[in-house]
This record gives sequence, structure tokens and C-alpha cells, in this order.
Amino acid sequence: MTVKLGRGQAGGHITLFFTISDETKKIEEQGSLGAGLCLKDGVEVIARGEEGSYNLKINYLNGDGDDELYIEVINLLLNDIPEIKNYRWELNIKLSLPLSQGFGMSGAGALAAASSIQRALGISHEESRRRSYLIAHSVERIRSTGLGDITALSAGGVERRIIAGSPYNGITLESGPGKAEGWFHEIPIILAWKSDTGRHTSNYIDNVEWKRMINFSGKAEMYVIGNGEWNNTRWPDLINSAEKFVTNSKLIMDSKRNDLLSECSQIIEECGLEEDIIPLLCMLGQSIAIVPKNIHLIKKSEDKISDRLRKNGFQTIITSLSPNS
Repeated sequence: MTVKLGRGQAGGHITLFFTISDETKKIEEQGSLGAGLCLKDGVEVIARGEEGSYNLKINYLNGDGDDELYIEVINLLLNDIPEIKNYRWELNIKLSLPLSQGFGMSGAGALAAASSIQRALGISHEESRRRSYLIAHSVERIRSTGLGDITALSAGGVERRIIAGSPYNGITLESGPGKAEGWFHEIPIILAWKSDTGRHTSNYIDNVEWKRMINFSGKAEMYVIGNGEWNNTRWPDLINSAEKFVTNSKLIMDSKRNDLLSECSQIIEECGLEEDIIPLLCMLGQSIAIVPKNIHLIKKSEDKISDRLRKNGFQTIITSLSPNS
């Protein structure tokens, strides 16, 4: 009996500021402008296909996931790869970060799952890579779980999205219409969050008033970030724009984000590290990304800060940037 095995892995993504571009009915043209950080940790999927009548079994190796996300991935893949129906599939999914906290885990899950199944079937690397990005972007938009995470992940590192839309599209999987640029530097990142579940992304991107405030603030920061060369000299600009966006969009005042940020800032001050590191809010979760202010002068303080945060009721993980795609 024929058995197929494939592995897919995708890091999460933190959006620091963004716009909402969903006016068109064409999914491949929907998305966002903005900037953020592509993470090393995210989702790993091992796909096992055994020849026989089609079936799908989903296992989560740690924590709970969203079955409907992976069912949607399979349904879209079937349009291009009907051979999938010839197998009984088992997806074993490992989640390295929590869901619904602004870490782009729905996009990472869709991307990893689409990749694992295609690799199991022996589809060429470049074809499966491009299709995985298109499928994942489509799943995000169909389910209103994200806007630009997939386009961001296609660039990697510290990314800016300069054209909204999927990074690949069409039957021939041509590039665009979405476009993002990324640069990479060894940057440690502390992610911190409270145990309460964050609000679903659709609560914001499908709400008229939130869309208005987000777009107004996001476009202002894209005017700054979107111009000029995109490299590690722009790190201070990114931090400045991230802080201005959460204030001007009023997202800082929603869902207890201001309390989280204030508490985290106080802990950093108590540790005497306010000159070295800075907490930034992750959009659209109830979470914080703590990063160095100067990426060329990084002090090893991750363990110290993480310990203090956990003593104050936070959950934390120390991660880093993913390399450019």
C-alpha cells in the first residue's frame, strides 16, 4: 500500500502597523499595506497520505487548533490537485505559539499544511511553494482571519508590504499582485501575552469604524516607511511608526492593550533596561513583542525579562526573526 509523507513549516508573523485593502471582490487583490516581523517559531505540519478512500484526520500535538482552517486548505488544494482524493490523510500539527494573539498563526498553519501535502505528493519545490502562498492567502481572506500575513511571510525578516494582495496568483502561479520586501538581521524577540484569548481579527477588519481609523493611521505610517531603501538602517523608523500607529488608530485603548503595554514597560524599567529594549504591541492580539532599540548593540537580557514577566502573570517565549524567504 502506497504511503506518502511530507513536512511543511511556517513561522508566525507580527504586524506592527497596517492598512485594510478589501474593497475588491478578487481575493488575490485583497490584503494590506504595512510592516512587521516574520518569526522563526510558528507551525509545523507532517502530512501522511495512505492510498485509499479519501478521508482527513487532524491531530494537534500540543494544544488545540482550528480544524476548519485545515479543511479549507484541502478544499482549495483539490481544485488544482484532484489526486489528493486518492488518499486517506492524517495531518499532525505542532503549534509553537498561541492562537488569536496577533502572531499570524492562522496564516502560518495554512501555509505549512498546504506545503506538507504537496511535498508528500512530490510536487516540485517552486510550484508547491508558490501554490502554498496563494492557498494560504485565499484561506485567510475567505475566513477573515488575516490580511497581509502571507504576503509578509513571502518576504521574510523585517518586512514592508508595499502593494496589497497575494504574492502569487492564477493558474500559472505568476508573481503578484501583492508585493513585500524584507531584510534580515539576528534580532532576539520576546513575545509576551496574558492567558485571556485575544479578539478575533474579523472584529476589526470587518468593522467600518475600526477600518476607518486603522486605514487613516496606517496610510500615514506607510508614507514614512514605504519610501526609500528598505534595510537595517530603517529599524528606528519602524519602531517609531509602530508606536504612532497604535496611538493614532486608538487600538492601544481597546481590549486592555494599554494596560499590557504599561505593565510591560514598568517591568523593563524595574530591570534597568529601558534604554536597551522596547515593548511593541502586536496587531491585532493582546500581546507584546519586546525588541532591542539598537539592533547593532544588543544586550543579552531575554532570560531576565522573561523571568520577570512570568512572575507577573505573563506567558512568554523567546524567538527570533526568520531569514528572508
